[in-house]
Amino acid sequence: MTSTNLKITINPAAGSAAPYEQLRAQIADGARSGRLPAGLKLPTVRGLAEELGLAANTVAKAYRALEADGVIETRGRNGTFIAAAEGESREAAAAAQAFADRAHRLGLTEADALSAAAEALRARYAAD
Repeated sequence: MTSTNLKITINPAAGSAAPYEQLRAQIADGARSGRLPAGLKLPTVRGLAEELGLAANTVAKAYRALEADGVIETRGRNGTFIAAAEGESREAAAAAQAFADRAHRLGLTEADALSAAAEALRARYAAD
């Protein structure tokens, strides 16, 4: 299942990541690499679902995750677009602030919070 416009391929084989995760990852990677430039209008949920042979709910789930991550933005009736790159930095800063607030509420020292964050980052990036 391939989208000709976005050059997205969904692998339905057993053992592959869930289709929504494959879609989310490919759009995020395309936005990060510049292959999907900021301001690019994405297909509607139904349109992309039909093109890829997926359920509309699967595409909607991927779009929701991408919007939560700041990769895409919905502009009402105008559609869904790849967000500006600075959105990623803005989202990362917001996530870091939320972590700092939570670590403080939990009573962690700054050193313990930094250690926990560093370990989580090492584990996440080692998995790639």
